[in-house]
Amino acid sequence: MIIGGGPGGNTAASVGATLGAELTLVEREIVGGVAHLLDCIPSKAMIATGGALTALGRARQMGLDVNGRLDVPALRERVASIEEHLRQAVSGLLESQGVRMLSGSGRFTGSHEVTVETESGTEIVEGDAFVVATGSRPRIPDWAPVDHDRVLTTRDAYPPKEIPEHLIVIGSGVTGVEFTHMFRSLGSQVTLLVSRQHVLPIKDAEVASELEDEFDARGVRLLKGARANAVTRDASTVTVACEDGRVVQGSHAVLAIGSIPNSEELGLDLAGVKVDERGYLPVNRHCLTNVDHIYAAGDVSGKLPLSSVAAMQGRKIAEHVMGMQLRSHRHLDYDKAASAIFTEPEIADVGLAEADAFAEGRKVRVTKVPFAVSAKALIEGDPRGFVKVVSDPATGVVLGGSIVGRNAAELISVLAVAVTNGLRTEDIVDSLLVHPALAEAVVEAST
Repeated sequence: MIIGGGPGGNTAASVGATLGAELTLVEREIVGGVAHLLDCIPSKAMIATGGALTALGRARQMGLDVNGRLDVPALRERVASIEEHLRQAVSGLLESQGVRMLSGSGRFTGSHEVTVETESGTEIVEGDAFVVATGSRPRIPDWAPVDHDRVLTTRDAYPPKEIPEHLIVIGSGVTGVEFTHMFRSLGSQVTLLVSRQHVLPIKDAEVASELEDEFDARGVRLLKGARANAVTRDASTVTVACEDGRVVQGSHAVLAIGSIPNSEELGLDLAGVKVDERGYLPVNRHCLTNVDHIYAAGDVSGKLPLSSVAAMQGRKIAEHVMGMQLRSHRHLDYDKAASAIFTEPEIADVGLAEADAFAEGRKVRVTKVPFAVSAKALIEGDPRGFVKVVSDPATGVVLGGSIVGRNAAELISVLAVAVTNGLRTEDIVDSLLVHPALAEAVVEAST
């Protein structure tokens, strides 16, 4: 029995069905996941549109004479089309696998039963194992009166009713910098409030600096050390006040200050499941909660809030329920998860970061190659960024890496495979890759 049809829940259902489990999945909104289909995917679709506009701006230097104009209705239609296509793909797969799907809200009424409220009535579903995969929602503090018109959460912006003339982005983590890039690419003036002294505070400082330089070059206004504590609006203006007394005005503001888990009203106490002070369900390496037949996957588990991680958790849960841990079964290592930030240039990393290694007093070898020496980057007209590889100086084992540049989200896969499988830098160097290709920079940085 699975509560929640996002990447964690639907993957657990699909893999479980493949392994022979009898499954029921309950979802109250969208099979495929609200955070995934109404947040992650639309934002990347809009970023792709902004990227196309930016590419048109580079076209002249590549020998082309072209013009581009943003068509907001067409953009809205495109985003909706992608969402619907993916929703149908997920639902169709689960139906073809014989997964029983219920549209409604599920709530534990015992440790082995869930009561589901649907439009047609109430149904009690009993099971041997349960997965809680209910996701998360944007965090809205008391000082930010969201009206979904000019004061927005991230999910109000795909796209908004109008492209903001001047957008104030509150929060400079992954979501905040993606929104900054996205709306600047679409023509908005953007002010980014950075509560600390640089964007992406948990990322490599060199990576953050590269992105800040790009924002400066594109006319983004960065307010550093600016922690917002009040938002007000009138008919056409939004005003954001900061703790240090600074005030900024714009046409719109968007909150990008994290999320909170959807763990309320699930009857978890009746099932004996423990919830931490933030509302997350702590899990062990099998994604089990404190109850030995109740699992958690995705954002609600308090692990890395990535769709890829949620899907892998779902896979591992299905394998564990069906006894595969008694055979070949690799535990999920969150420290080896690759992640990407879809700004321009793109940013991606995996494994051990250089700064973390030094903070731990760990000896590492760090090698860096700029894309400015890549033939493919020059051909593409975009030589920004670099590849950085972190390895063990004694064994050559690849411990991590960061990439800033064109297609970084794709290129990081080479390093992710190396980190996950304990490969050495010479394993990458000995690989015969395509020429010319951006991936050659990964090889060079591994030399």
